[in-house]
Amino acid sequence: MAQQINEIMTADPTTVTPQTPIVEVARLMREEDIGEVLIAEDDHLRGLVTDRDLVVRAVADARDVEATAAQDVGSTDLVTCSPHDDVSEAVRLMREHALRRLPVLDGDVLVGVVSLGDLAVERDRGSALGDISVAEPNR
Repeated sequence: MAQQINEIMTADPTTVTPQTPIVEVARLMREEDIGEVLIAEDDHLRGLVTDRDLVVRAVADARDVEATAAQDVGSTDLVTCSPHDDVSEAVRLMREHALRRLPVLDGDVLVGVVSLGDLAVERDRGSALGDISVAEPNR
């Protein structure tokens, strides 16, 4: 069983710049089959956009998807962890803050992301969430 975040995180996560139009963010999510895109500049985390952010903060308000930037709908007050943190620390942070994903920073440099699915597969691959997390996407 993995002990540190760097053993289970997704390294080199998909990122966009703060100015990236949300239509491009949505396309990246579709192409990469992911539910979040990190907002970064020069490997420094600036925010995070989830598929839910796109719906609640853009579509529901009928925002122009070509003119609305990632920074306009993403979250910027983020909880993060270190690649050297114990996996149990990620579990604690996710529980405490009701999160599904944590950006991973080495100092102030973005190096990865760890998701609830990553933790489920690591902790109990046979659980319902573990099964769902390793299943092939149903496009």
